[in-house]
Amino acid sequence: MSRTFATAFALAVIALPFSGRAEENRIDLAAVVTKADAQSLLGETVKDAQARNEDGADGYYSRCNYYSDNPGRSLTLRVRQAGSGQLEPKKQLEEMSAGNDKFKPVTGLGDKAALVKEGPAKGPGHMLMLYVAKGNAFITVGVSGVDDEKSATEKAKTLAKKILSKL
Repeated sequence: MSRTFATAFALAVIALPFSGRAEENRIDLAAVVTKADAQSLLGETVKDAQARNEDGADGYYSRCNYYSDNPGRSLTLRVRQAGSGQLEPKKQLEEMSAGNDKFKPVTGLGDKAALVKEGPAKGPGHMLMLYVAKGNAFITVGVSGVDDEKSATEKAKTLAKKILSKL
């Protein structure tokens, strides 16, 4: 019995540094993208973050939403850090964008990135979705209700880079 205990203890000591690394690499979007960041992007005051971090069947998820005080503007953030043997983020983005001309490639972000515009050209229903695949991470930055599309796109890219720097 003492041999079994010694073996289990040795395995636990060996595994300890590796289990800590997995936890270290997990991102908390609400800690990375602040309320001030959201206010700068949306151009008005926002409510406190609605955030959640959890393990899922296919990896670790961090979610964070910021909503403006006035209806119609929001910032939606998602990161899925794929678990071993799960759908790789680059492949996920390739499958999402295959044959869909709404997806426009974006250069200079991650391993692969694309931007999608939805809804009317302007107003509350206007939404930009930026998707970035980098290693085991799939990042989504969604901006709704911002009429200056060029500015919103650049700010979404800046937030994506900030998120990428923490992975």
